[in-house]
Amino acid sequence: MRLPGPFGRLKAAVVGVVHVGALPGTPRSSLPMAQIIDQACQEAAAYKDAGVDGLIVENMHDVPYTVCPGPEVTAAMTVISAAVRQTCPHLALGVQILCAANQQAIAVALAAGLDFIRAEGFVFSHVADEGIINACAGNLLRYRKQVGAENIQIFADIKKKHSAHALTADVSVAETASAAELFLADGVVLTGTATGLPADPQELKEVKHAVKIPVLIGSGVTLENVRNYLDANALIIASSHSFVPLQTSISNVNNCQVPSNTQGVIMMETFLPKLTGLFLTGVQGVFTVSPVDP
Repeated sequence: MRLPGPFGRLKAAVVGVVHVGALPGTPRSSLPMAQIIDQACQEAAAYKDAGVDGLIVENMHDVPYTVCPGPEVTAAMTVISAAVRQTCPHLALGVQILCAANQQAIAVALAAGLDFIRAEGFVFSHVADEGIINACAGNLLRYRKQVGAENIQIFADIKKKHSAHALTADVSVAETASAAELFLADGVVLTGTATGLPADPQELKEVKHAVKIPVLIGSGVTLENVRNYLDANALIIASSHSFVPLQTSISNVNNCQVPSNTQGVIMMETFLPKLTGLFLTGVQGVFTVSPVDP
């Protein structure tokens, strides 16, 4: 299933991120899988109730990341993603597996009935926290073809955050986006330099001018700056203003009683409803509600 949905015919769709608990075998792992799954589904349900258009399931808490996560991570993400799909049967759903485990993400998406993946290192090399990440587009698209997952869309990060790009200092972000489009990405993700930092609005203009595929904003969106990004096809809401810490109980989420010293507090009853409501009221005419095919 191709998604003209929130990332094509609509502009400025809101996509939440479900940050699953640290998975088995990772340094901070402490919870049984049943609890991790339950918390992920509670988070997904809270996002759905807040009015988002889509979700990404991500293993954010598996720090420090490795470029070769084990089969236990792929298996766990498959089970979690399938449960989130049952919780949100009509939302556009995707998955990202850190770090740069893009083939594993395709496998998870296929098995769990998801719609897209977010991919790191699609075109050009860069130096990330985890080391050198090389371009994967050729191998990734061949793998997608081999396993019969061509319905799974690939949204590729460009000039990815938490990375050094000296290797491609002579390649602009717009040129990187064009390369991703040439190499058959279904969309590109533009971010700031780190989690929670806003993308450069000028770079958004340059990328939108350079490509015809969807452009997603991947970090730093707030109510104060959201008007800078209304020309994007989607806003990924996933940092300090936008997600529920996995240690937070669902009752605290519903009542917005998360401890004030907890980093990453989402205001499910304030931030996201305001953001989605802002679009639903037709700010600058950029958003029209259209259902996403299940």
